[in-house]
Amino acid sequence: MAFFLASKSLPNLFSKGKTIQNLRFKNEKKNLSSSFKSLNGNVTVIRSLHSFPDPNNGLTEEQTMLRESAYSFGMEAMEPHAKEWDEKEIFPVETLKQAAQMGFGGIYIPEDVGGSGLGRVDASIIFETLSMFCTSTTAYISIHNMCCGLIDKFGTEAQRKKYLPALASMDKFASYCLTEPGSGSDAASLSTKAVKKGDKYILNGSKAFISGGGSSDVYMVMVRTGDNTPAGISCLLVEKGAKGLSFGAKEKKMGWNSQPTRALIFEDCEVPVENLIGNEGDGFKIAMKALDGGRVNIAACSLGAAQRCTDIAREYINGRKQFGKPLSAFQSLQFQVADMAKEVYASRLMVRNAALLLDNADPFATSACAMAKLYTCDSAFKVVDNALQMHGGYGYLKDYPVERFLRDVRVHRILEGSDAVMRIIISRNALKP
Repeated sequence: MAFFLASKSLPNLFSKGKTIQNLRFKNEKKNLSSSFKSLNGNVTVIRSLHSFPDPNNGLTEEQTMLRESAYSFGMEAMEPHAKEWDEKEIFPVETLKQAAQMGFGGIYIPEDVGGSGLGRVDASIIFETLSMFCTSTTAYISIHNMCCGLIDKFGTEAQRKKYLPALASMDKFASYCLTEPGSGSDAASLSTKAVKKGDKYILNGSKAFISGGGSSDVYMVMVRTGDNTPAGISCLLVEKGAKGLSFGAKEKKMGWNSQPTRALIFEDCEVPVENLIGNEGDGFKIAMKALDGGRVNIAACSLGAAQRCTDIAREYINGRKQFGKPLSAFQSLQFQVADMAKEVYASRLMVRNAALLLDNADPFATSACAMAKLYTCDSAFKVVDNALQMHGGYGYLKDYPVERFLRDVRVHRILEGSDAVMRIIISRNALKP
């Protein structure tokens, strides 16, 4: 389905040789902040492009246009359905494919395999913006993109050509599989084994809490092919339908309900040798590289939720009256809004700076990603909780979206490395001689 920004078709803009980074504003520039063409071709005025603090601050013209296109898509294609996706636990496949038409299925992989060829800062802008409308669905998009990036970076040319075009278009979906029932934060202790026999690996073991489990088509699985050290871990692509692969029941979760979560079970599962990503023993290195980017991505998702809940709270207390005046006239609430805006602004600076360091392959990137994830996911949860508190009893009702944001962002302080693991990473680097 085509999606339009001003007078241009965004799917066409993402066609070969025409990424968002090559865009230049022309006569339609003056229209960007006031109206967009909707998915059905009608012009729709976006009422709440104004946020405080303004997410466009510090962005280039191209990045501003990118953000506004993501905003329009989120408002039209995600927000009207997010409540239903959450309540009925719907995995919105068609909406994800529409997102891929926007170029959001392969954000930072090259155009030769159908990607958008953007950078990590651009990706953080997209994830932050989409997360303002459905944090759960956006988080899955970020995981899918993480897998695409790893195949592009560590895969062979044959693997890139085989998998990435269908993943970039989201005709196929990808999942990242590191966690096991007995190894969460201690990822290096994973026990799923892969034994090479002829032209196949035979896998035995299981993975837990896999986003997209049972629905995704390609699983990036960390397995043990060698000794019990990190050097004994390798990375394999396991396709849905592989002999010996099965899935557990869909988990019933507090949040993230628009993406299915299941265990993966390997019982003499057969995987072709050519599905090895990198070399044997590269798996832990690949997993850690994945987590640097994944931490920035998930922090951006938390940031989007915090921004949206700050905006919702501002609107609510300006309109709600008690004791004969708007709630916004009470200094205690004014100060709370100030603190919420401060946290959103500080988080955005950390997320975008960490993303920039990743783009530049800076040695400080790992620490910066851990700091951004720790600070942003913690502060975002507090911001969303404050927004709920400002709504009083209404905030606790599912008629209002704040409680859904609260449930969705809570898990961000656990996955991609818990708060404690982030502190271990930061302190380890801080205390180096």
